[in-house]
Amino acid sequence: MGGLASAEELVYGPVRSRRLGLSLGINILPANGKTCNFDCPYCQYGWTRVSPDGAKRWPTPEKIGSALSERLREAKLSRTRVERLTLAGRGEPTLHPQFPEIVNRLRAVRDRESPGTRLAILSNSSTADNPATRAALLALDERYMKLDAGDPITLRHVNDSPISCTRIVEALRTLPDIVIQTMFVSDPAGRMDNCGDIAVIPWTRAVARIAPRKVHLITIDQTPASSLIGPVSDVRLLEIANRVRQRGVAARAFLSDA
Repeated sequence: MGGLASAEELVYGPVRSRRLGLSLGINILPANGKTCNFDCPYCQYGWTRVSPDGAKRWPTPEKIGSALSERLREAKLSRTRVERLTLAGRGEPTLHPQFPEIVNRLRAVRDRESPGTRLAILSNSSTADNPATRAALLALDERYMKLDAGDPITLRHVNDSPISCTRIVEALRTLPDIVIQTMFVSDPAGRMDNCGDIAVIPWTRAVARIAPRKVHLITIDQTPASSLIGPVSDVRLLEIANRVRQRGVAARAFLSDA
């Protein structure tokens, strides 16, 4: 059984991000492991493993709120201007069984300790059709939702997702004011990539159907779980971003030298 998370494991940083500015990360998942319902070959935390006894010790909303309060006070004392509080961490944040309560508590702490700071989430979109999860997502200021594929075969290869592609797309289509984030990867053998036209064409159709506020295109910049895949070139990212714009959706490619 995994140990209980410390305050430092629950709230980390601040981290300087090209997309999110100076952000405090909030990891509401169990300590000493990765908790995710995807198994992406590009994940910097490695492959998704099931603990031998199947048990997880979830940090409580109270402890999470207390850890955030402590870190925000430290930031205030050091005159550090945190721009975002980002639910991320080692896996999928919305899998926490008390996710809605945690969001409410984080909002209360933010309003008390750092009013005006944006509260965001990086999510794999797998639970976006759950009513309670959707309500909690809408209580956040910013929603960065993953969509790495627009067809079931690519979704299986790039995310190993148990959720159908149609289900994810339809859930995102009805979730307002979101930013789609897509990780593009290359595989010389063509088994696990999503950067070729055969994958990009249905993906751009799915993006157009969702009609997000913006799309962020990124590629690998840390060691992935699989040694068989690698980053996509800046040229290709820009080409794909341009295809998204041709569909009437704002897009930004985050390049290796940016």
